[in-house]
Amino acid sequence: MYRFLCLLLCCTSLLTFAQKKNEKFQYHIFEAKGAIKIDGLENDAAWQQTELAKDFHMVTPMDTSLARNKTEMRLCYDQHNLYIIAVCYKAVKGSFVVESLKRDFNFGLNDNFFVVLDTFEDLTNGYSFGASAAGAIWDGQEADGTMINLNWDNKWHCVTRNYEDRYVWEAAIPFKTIRYRPDNLRWGINGSRLDLATNEKSAWAPVPRQFQSANLGYAGVLVWDKPLPPAGKNISLIPYALTSISKNQLAKTPADIKPNIGGDAKIALNSSLNLDLTVNPDFSQVEVDVQQTNLDRFELFFPERRQFFLENADLFANFGFATLRPFFSRRIGLGVPLLFGARLSGKLDKNWRIGVLDTQTKEDGATPAQNFAVVALQRKVFARSNVGLLMVNKQSLNLDESVHKGASAFNRNVGAEFNLASANNIWTGKATVLKSFSPNVSGNDVAIASILNYNKANFFWQWRQEYVGENYNAEVGYVPNAARRGYQMMAPNVGYLFFVNSPLLISHGPLLQSTLFWNKSGRLTDNETFMAYNFNFRNRAIGMAWVATNYVQLLAPFDPTNTGREKLAAGTKHYWNSFGTEFTSSPRNRFTYSFATRYGGFYADGTRLNLRTTLGYRFQPYVATKFSVDYNIIKVPYLQKPVELLLLGPRVDVTFRNNLFWTTFVQYNNQADNVNLNTRLQWRYQPASDLFIVYTDNYLPENLMVKNRALVLKLTYWWNI
Repeated sequence: MYRFLCLLLCCTSLLTFAQKKNEKFQYHIFEAKGAIKIDGLENDAAWQQTELAKDFHMVTPMDTSLARNKTEMRLCYDQHNLYIIAVCYKAVKGSFVVESLKRDFNFGLNDNFFVVLDTFEDLTNGYSFGASAAGAIWDGQEADGTMINLNWDNKWHCVTRNYEDRYVWEAAIPFKTIRYRPDNLRWGINGSRLDLATNEKSAWAPVPRQFQSANLGYAGVLVWDKPLPPAGKNISLIPYALTSISKNQLAKTPADIKPNIGGDAKIALNSSLNLDLTVNPDFSQVEVDVQQTNLDRFELFFPERRQFFLENADLFANFGFATLRPFFSRRIGLGVPLLFGARLSGKLDKNWRIGVLDTQTKEDGATPAQNFAVVALQRKVFARSNVGLLMVNKQSLNLDESVHKGASAFNRNVGAEFNLASANNIWTGKATVLKSFSPNVSGNDVAIASILNYNKANFFWQWRQEYVGENYNAEVGYVPNAARRGYQMMAPNVGYLFFVNSPLLISHGPLLQSTLFWNKSGRLTDNETFMAYNFNFRNRAIGMAWVATNYVQLLAPFDPTNTGREKLAAGTKHYWNSFGTEFTSSPRNRFTYSFATRYGGFYADGTRLNLRTTLGYRFQPYVATKFSVDYNIIKVPYLQKPVELLLLGPRVDVTFRNNLFWTTFVQYNNQADNVNLNTRLQWRYQPASDLFIVYTDNYLPENLMVKNRALVLKLTYWWNI
């Protein structure tokens, strides 16, 4: 492990202080020469006096030529807003592929245009603003140069107009919405477009096809004619008021009616540093999690979607690895009331970022009142890399061990990490060291992990390793494998793509990966080797066929069906082989589908058949429907009859317009013995201000008897002071 960390650090020699990759792609922006009305029309005289960005470059299917679809982009500004207009001409007249008018749509399933803005030109952090051809809005905050968090939401305005031969997107982005330094005369910028009728993705500044078009390492340069106006006083109050009615039908208790008020505040301390405050936050408008059939021994992961935790969330949430996170904000306030919280986050200068978070929860039954505090510090090094520090503290207040059984007095984590990203993004990686502090525990409380990626267009590989001590404890984190009580893990993979000149395929090729775990004594406990062959079709459909072999030595008693049946004994060893297929159809068809199959061995010399499918149809742009099925049949000799697990998930999204949405979905899960109905109406009556009506039911599957139901009416208002 330590040798590999040294190897990873040696790879920093690949990082140079070379010129920005797309330095020659420069757009010179000037103050607007007249008023601009955001109406999706190109007739404002001010637009004719701006520089024109054209000759977009194809990203996919090939990255060696100009795009076939003509796209033009212009920018200007005034004292309050950045203005952008894009004219997207259609190679196939009348073409129009969108799911619906839903906000923050799936990029790959909609004709769309968006821009990315690297306001500090650090090639790592930025913003994305855009819309689909039908006018559905997209906005997000970007981290690590490629990852866009679409849960981030803020105030801006755009209008899209669709014509037979083109669509026009026009936007005004207030300077108060984004973070920047007024004295910085250079930003990073790129415009990206996807046209599904021709299956072409393009960008103004060229991006290699193996990377996302939003990759900030390949952004061009936005050159300002003079220093920007400061954002000025920038304070926003976001109060809410709600009434909820809930009733437990099984307990036959009276209906519980709860009025509630609370809210958030956003205070810009300067143009690049923001203070978020929350009092009595409520997250009832957040959609319930999509259920999953769980046949794993460890905890499933569900992402954070609560607004308070989202701005600059990467400073906290991206520290560590997917299965080794010292901080996971969903540990805070979902099971107990969250009273108040504060977050300071943003840029100190071009190279330094800071994040400070403190929240307080209320005592609730067996859980004491607890304070959660996090401090993150990040320093940019080399071309696009950074080093970071993180400290996490969970402190129980007024702990009474006779009442708060199982609660710890405190849990703390400290960590340091190095994030590697070469100037051309071909080499990426990370090395992390963590240490925990818990009452009456010392020694073997360290976790060390590293990963190194190499990604060329046709050849890619990854090497990942982890060491987690048996006493390492991250109570505010997400470490599902910690149940192993001390382990080492190694997970290499390698793949190759053959690019072909075919009317059917763009590329195809093999992928080989292995995941191995050893216990603290150095004995192998898990080994999965997976080999797949991938197919990327010209119409953007994708397919895969795979085979795998597994070995598992159980570390604790385990029911492989996760349904409360008889458990297999700890220490027993299990071997099996399996194979399967996956396919996802072209997104440009109104009827879409995907399926996956798996058949092979299972625990205790058993067998498992898994069939999954999702069928979708859209009545564009107003209605999108999906119906998902996940079916498992498990046969193991020690159980008298097969176990059948079924998860159904029909869903309907109705978007009356791009500010009025109605989503309804049902989830039937016989593994959880539950039927769930959730329907949500959202009216965005003005930017970032919403009315929500949310209705939820839970039923017994056998007779559809109601277990509990709830109705929430919530109003939020974004008020700029």
